[in-house]
Amino acid sequence: MRTKDFAYWLFLAPVLIALTLVVVVPMLLGVYYSFTSWNGINTGEFVGFQNYIDLFKDERFLDSLWFTTKFSVISVILINFIGLSLALIVTSRIKSSSLLRTTFFMPNLIGGLILGFIWQFIFIKVFASVGEMVGMESLQGWLSTTETGFWGLVILMSWQMAGYIMVIYIAYLQGLPKELLEASEIDGASSFQRFRYIVFPLVAPAFTVSMFLTLSNTFKLYDQNLSLTGGGPYNSTEMVAMEIFKTAFMQNAFAYAQAKAVIFFVIVAIIALLQVYWNKRREVEM
Repeated sequence: MRTKDFAYWLFLAPVLIALTLVVVVPMLLGVYYSFTSWNGINTGEFVGFQNYIDLFKDERFLDSLWFTTKFSVISVILINFIGLSLALIVTSRIKSSSLLRTTFFMPNLIGGLILGFIWQFIFIKVFASVGEMVGMESLQGWLSTTETGFWGLVILMSWQMAGYIMVIYIAYLQGLPKELLEASEIDGASSFQRFRYIVFPLVAPAFTVSMFLTLSNTFKLYDQNLSLTGGGPYNSTEMVAMEIFKTAFMQNAFAYAQAKAVIFFVIVAIIALLQVYWNKRREVEM
């Protein structure tokens, strides 16, 4: 028994050491530096909670946090809706379902920066050309306003992540008991009733996982934001990750940026854990 325990910890040790050095230690150091006046070179003096007090008065940070929250809420709803819809389509009795799965998943294989530049070309060039052809001014200058820039980011994120979330839903949909679905069909249940009362409750664990992944990814979005809008116009589409990056590397206020990162981490962790707890209570055991 002791030999088995030793072998277990021996194989686990490299992962624990790497996790400690790469995640735990930097996080603890970051929390410490958030209480100082660190500028990236000199440690600076201990300033207590001054950085945290200042960030709650920082309108630019609060605006980016509000913009990120709105973006995350809309994106999470759309990504899960589209992902579940695609999963239902490819698991139905249609031909070329394998080809459709590959096609829907492919955007997730492309890097965020590249996707941002691709959609920037689409929004600026393609939309403008179509707008001129059909006479719709609203399609021209798509990324030049805050509202259209917001929806541009939502479209980009939904297009990229929907295929990945689709795979998660497919795994649960394919594991549904066929006898139960056939019995409900024999009893006269419509397609909507089967989905509402049987399918969706049974894929609730997939919904919990998908919600966690989409929440964490949308809140910490940076590369797509950088390549698509760059935070413009006038920082109105700047998300929290980009705002923290600019605070640290453009203003050299590393301690202040670290305080923002700590608060941001706490907010995202609380939201993610609450949704996991709430969704777990609603899950139906198969």
